[in-house]
Amino acid sequence: MCRNITELRGLEPAATDAEIEAAARQYVRKISGVQKTSPANVEAFEAAVAAVTAASHTLLAALPPRRQPPRTVPPLRRPEVQARIAARGTH
Repeated sequence: MCRNITELRGLEPAATDAEIEAAARQYVRKISGVQKTSPANVEAFEAAVAAVTAASHTLLAALPPRRQPPRTVPPLRRPEVQARIAARGTH
């Protein structure tokens, strides 16, 4: 389950708050089956994202440094994703 969630431990520079929240959001989407929130589930969904984000921060802070960097680059660091985000912001 969730094999496509990017590893955040060991990134240089360290994972940003946005990257940690994006991974938490992806995890909550996967386990809940909710891809787009509705008024009926937005509160529960966002509370879960906040809880997973906080737990992820705690976990990453407590783990020792990695010996090797992760094998993949987080999506928010990929040029094609940055281009899509920039394109959405200009409309």
